Amino acid sequence: MISAGDFRNGVTFELDGNVYQIVEFQHVKPGKGAAFVRTKLKNVITGGVVERTFRPTEKMENARIDRKEMEYSYSDGDLFYFMDQETFELMPLGKDKLGDALKFVKENMSVKVLFYKENVFGVEPPTFVDLEVTETEPGVKGDTATNVTKAAVVETGATVPVPLFINQGDRIRIDTRSGEYMERV
Repeated sequence: MISAGDFRNGVTFELDGNVYQIVEFQHVKPGKGAAFVRTKLKNVITGGVVERTFRPTEKMENARIDRKEMEYSYSDGDLFYFMDQETFELMPLGKDKLGDALKFVKENMSVKVLFYKENVFGVEPPTFVDLEVTETEPGVKGDTATNVTKAAVVETGATVPVPLFINQGDRIRIDTRSGEYMERV
């Protein structure tokens, strides 16, 4: 059991038959009245975000989320296959469980498959990935305005805004949480 007074970012718990992860929390102590905890919660199964307040003494059941390192092998239509790196068994997952998680993941890349009570509900890609730019317009010499970007398509098919000096064939590092260009590799 976890009380609302012990909330921290990333904590998962069960509430009303759903599993939530704390995205943000704030302990509020008004001048008059009782203290409370204001939170922003993400439903780990559906991905929906809700805001809710709790009394600091309220207790919730901890939810254990298991993360297993697996290798993305290949896709076949709407099924994506992941290989367990210990047993070498392939696990098929439907597109509905993945969402945009594989936008920056290519074959043979390691990902974390998320389980709750032995049921898979999602995939966590690596935080940073290095991918090759397959398509982008060439930068114009002398165009040196700051913070100007252009669209670039990377080898997984995703489109990323990049600085003007990035050319086709360059390898770039991307933050998979935000989809932002980080640096040239």
